[in-house]
Amino acid sequence: MAVSASQPAEGPLTRPVYAFEAPVRLYHWVNAACILVLAATGYLIAHPLPSVVGEASSHFLMGRIRMIHFTAGYLFAVSLAGRIYWALVGNRVARQIFVVPVWRPAWWRELGHEIAFYLFLRRDPPAPVGHGALAQAAMFLFNTLASLYMIATGFALYGEGLGHGSWADRAFGWVIPAMGDAERVHNWHNLGMWLILCFVIIHIYMAVRADIAGRTTSVSAILGGWRSPKGGR
Repeated sequence: MAVSASQPAEGPLTRPVYAFEAPVRLYHWVNAACILVLAATGYLIAHPLPSVVGEASSHFLMGRIRMIHFTAGYLFAVSLAGRIYWALVGNRVARQIFVVPVWRPAWWRELGHEIAFYLFLRRDPPAPVGHGALAQAAMFLFNTLASLYMIATGFALYGEGLGHGSWADRAFGWVIPAMGDAERVHNWHNLGMWLILCFVIIHIYMAVRADIAGRTTSVSAILGGWRSPKGGR
């Protein structure tokens, strides 16, 4: 018998639970694609090609790269807005990356358990219904907060190109003087992307390891939505 994750599960997972709803899974993969595109185009914007063969009037390579970057940035921001909306109307798993229950002793115990497991200090793997405590904290810091930071700094820089009085300048122009100047915002924006890329690498490792060594499905859960216990675990 399968159950929904709308109510907290008690004890270890013993049957399939529909944990990750379709909008959550859609955001996950759209967000992943946007990060890849933004990272690649952002790197080229920060380190432009030394030369482009041919007459300058016949091509617009860096301009197209910037356009792709800006388009992916819009999609990145819109997808996060949709994800925030679904956190308000979806199940409890949908809210996990926005609210970290640091006031609950049980959450800290689960966090210690997961850290010990990933450091090879414990053999018994955790069996969360949604995100484990460690994943929840990491997603909150390096996905939710980092995404908001990248959106704010990115649109602040975008506002410079649109010009004074544009919507981006009015909404995010305050970021540049708050951080010092545009050059500093550029540097901190670039650093933010490197931190996100480091998180992506660790995130993939932990997801695959949890799928192999854990007591519940992991990778298939974000593909189909169902978190299921493994036989013999």
